[in-house]
Amino acid sequence: MDKLEYYRQLIRKILTEYYKLAAKSPNSNLENALIFDENRDHYLLVVMGWQGEERIKGNTIHVRLRDEKIWIEEDWTEDGVATDFLQAAVPRDDIVLAFHPPHLRLYTEFAIA
Repeated sequence: MDKLEYYRQLIRKILTEYYKLAAKSPNSNLENALIFDENRDHYLLVVMGWQGEERIKGNTIHVRLRDEKIWIEEDWTEDGVATDFLQAAVPRDDIVLAFHPPHLRLYTEFAIA
């Protein structure tokens, strides 16, 4: 299996695990959805619904593949989804924390781009 296909499978697996955790949340007014666009390599876990009179809708996790690297576009998890990729033996050089501005990425332990 080539690297990109491995990353696709890994991303789907990790986001599905977060989806299952979110489904156990006691707040039944919020719904979680997995969105996998495998043709363009975008993978999202989104939350939507109502809390009282307030509409809630947003990305919990948005990951994409670009230039043979995993780009974490958005991550609102407690420990950070990058931790899950590291535990799955993805090299730090293949993970981009895209939610940081490019000029600050060089201060992280991950790829700049």
